[in-house]
Amino acid sequence: MGKAKTQPSDLASPIIETLRSSENGKSMDLKELRKSVLIAANLLSDGSEDIDKSSKKLFKEAVKFLEKDEKISLNADGVVKLSKTERSKTTTETKKESEIDEDSEKKKKKKKKDGKRKRELVDDDADGNKKDKKVKKKKKSSRKESENHADNHVDTHDQAEVDNDDEEEGDEHPNNPDESAGEKYTTGEVEPANKNKPCKNNPLGITRLFLGNLPFTVSEPTLNAHLNDTITHIKWITDKTTGKFYGSAFVEVRNSKDAAKAMKEINGSLLMGRPIKINYAPMRPGEEKDWPPKSKVITGGKVANAGGGQAGGKGLKAMSVKPEGCCKLFIGNLSYDIDDEGITKFFMGVEAEIKAVRWLYHKESGDFKGCGYVDFWNTEACEKAATLNGKNLLGRPIRIDWAE
Repeated sequence: MGKAKTQPSDLASPIIETLRSSENGKSMDLKELRKSVLIAANLLSDGSEDIDKSSKKLFKEAVKFLEKDEKISLNADGVVKLSKTERSKTTTETKKESEIDEDSEKKKKKKKKDGKRKRELVDDDADGNKKDKKVKKKKKSSRKESENHADNHVDTHDQAEVDNDDEEEGDEHPNNPDESAGEKYTTGEVEPANKNKPCKNNPLGITRLFLGNLPFTVSEPTLNAHLNDTITHIKWITDKTTGKFYGSAFVEVRNSKDAAKAMKEINGSLLMGRPIKINYAPMRPGEEKDWPPKSKVITGGKVANAGGGQAGGKGLKAMSVKPEGCCKLFIGNLSYDIDDEGITKFFMGVEAEIKAVRWLYHKESGDFKGCGYVDFWNTEACEKAATLNGKNLLGRPIRIDWAE
């Protein structure tokens, strides 16, 4: 059976939820709303700014549908507003959530208070004084021993509950980022139930992002630092045949709030001199089993990690972290026809003047290894040359990395 065609009524709920999660909680610009809703409904391609006519028509009919039901209104300035009825629903829901939070806080305080009482009871029983005072003198010796045995059993159970309470309270503290240094880019853990929880500016709870217009020399640590250490998985987009890095990637962040913050605060910011583009990248049918990928960092053409590793090794290897004041590059995957003149002209294309070149050869055969080292006069020229990583030189994508 084919996939059911999207109807205007299917966009009604996303439109309402997106307006509720807007900055003022009640209105948005029509074009901005349309883009957010179509991305959420998977009707707009990742990173695309072009919306096809059918999707525009579908959105327009959905808006008319909601206007007819008096749930929204569209003014002459192109601003879509929630009706008073819908806004009151939002206020009611917020109030209910607040009451739930208050109840939860009361239960937590009561639990802590009960735990304290249980500790005092255990301490008293350990002294063996207060229990003896509570036992009536007229009771028989056999019954007294039986009651003491039962009390000891209860005390042991109570102590276990107190210990469990202490552990639960400790779990409420956030993880220390420094303690997770062993895991690459994992700076905090989030309960699975809260990872995709809808939030402001992210009503569908999406945690995968598409990043575009990235610098060709960007590295995993640099990109993760720019996104405030929230990346848990990263997938570089490269050409299947040449391995050329396209300047884009898919990333998974810790939770929906991190994704919303990236969209609001980091989208359009400068990374190594380039304004990066960020869009939500919701799951498509069939991708659930392959995303997030098994490895924390992969490269290649497909989003999925079928086959494991780095897409069969065909992807472009990202550059390492640049050493301070670096003036030397490693160059690899070179054509055997390369020479000093050819490499000099190649780097002069970005105004990076070479100081010296050293080619590498096999000791036994004397054959060229297809790699070498290039020295530049200053670190600025070295940085310009590094931007050519993955570019074609004599029919082969050159591999460039920092060297010391």
